[in-house]
Amino acid sequence: MEFSVSSAELFYHLSKVIGPVGTNPVMPILEDFLFTLSGDELTITATDLETTITTSLNVSSDDDGHFTCPARMLLDTVKALQNQPITIEINTDNYHIDITSSFGKYAMSGHDPSDYPDVPRQADADAISLPSSILLKAISKTLFAVSNDEMRKTMTGVFFQIDFTKITFVATDAHKLVKFEYSGLESDVTTSFVLPKKSLILLKSIIENEEEVAFEFDKSHAMFTCGSTTLACLMLDGKYPDYNMVIPAENPNTLKVRKNDLLQSLKRLSIFANKTTNQTVFNITEHSLTLTSQDLDYSNEATEQLECEYQGKDLFIAFNAKFLIEMINASETENVIFKLDEPNRPGILLPENNEENQDLLMLVMPVMLNY
Repeated sequence: MEFSVSSAELFYHLSKVIGPVGTNPVMPILEDFLFTLSGDELTITATDLETTITTSLNVSSDDDGHFTCPARMLLDTVKALQNQPITIEINTDNYHIDITSSFGKYAMSGHDPSDYPDVPRQADADAISLPSSILLKAISKTLFAVSNDEMRKTMTGVFFQIDFTKITFVATDAHKLVKFEYSGLESDVTTSFVLPKKSLILLKSIIENEEEVAFEFDKSHAMFTCGSTTLACLMLDGKYPDYNMVIPAENPNTLKVRKNDLLQSLKRLSIFANKTTNQTVFNITEHSLTLTSQDLDYSNEATEQLECEYQGKDLFIAFNAKFLIEMINASETENVIFKLDEPNRPGILLPENNEENQDLLMLVMPVMLNY
């Protein structure tokens, strides 16, 4: 069995599927790519049992068959061959692989493809379609708020809630929460589930801009198809916390400040903050925002003052500067809006305005004042 292909084209597709391949996997064959050749179509698969990525490309061949080969060795070899035609020949008796290029010949050993895990298949799955830009934005704006606490498994992923014309993405670690809504959906589906953080990181790497993403899901798997590449992942078991319970119905105090001014100020002040709490105190009056960070253990302190617009009573409240930096980076508007209440109540961070059919809300818990 053999086929010919451009090394640059093959490298492009190998790069798309390499994500799930790890070191020291639970099964040695998971260090391999699975190749499926059907005439002039080659399908490449990689999996870690939780996430599976497949991609297809056209090659020159009349053969059919399967084989596996060491993923990272092949990726590195093809990358080093630059852009030229190569021929890959597989001995189906012992799965010995020969790669021929204009530079020379390279040999490696494959494995029995029957040992490779089955690629997930979905039957009776629901399906929707999402603009790739929306899916990328939703993932980018929620991943930083995902929890790392394995004791609360569902919080280590992003919550998807589909309600006919609206899809909501939520992530929280109990200290911060992000909710992104897109209301331009066309579907007759209502459901909810949680997808793992790692799978969504890998999904970001395969999404092409300006393309629609086909999104299918059943009771245990979700599958995203973008162009010739598909990612399938297991859902996380368990019930996601009722995030609406922690979002204040109304915070009466409104602070508006230039995004970049606040962002740069917090970056400077965080250098002087306590490394455990990252506490930065907001002293807010009608036209002035004074920010203070200090680390009493080392007698470090920094203070800055920013112009702002503020409606509400004078307020003294503290937040984790690291969390705020992450949230402000997720806002794409010139100004950011804080909706605040008491010093012991969560603050809401909003962009100055949302794009059509999109709504972003971020919540951050205050840090208890220690000075």
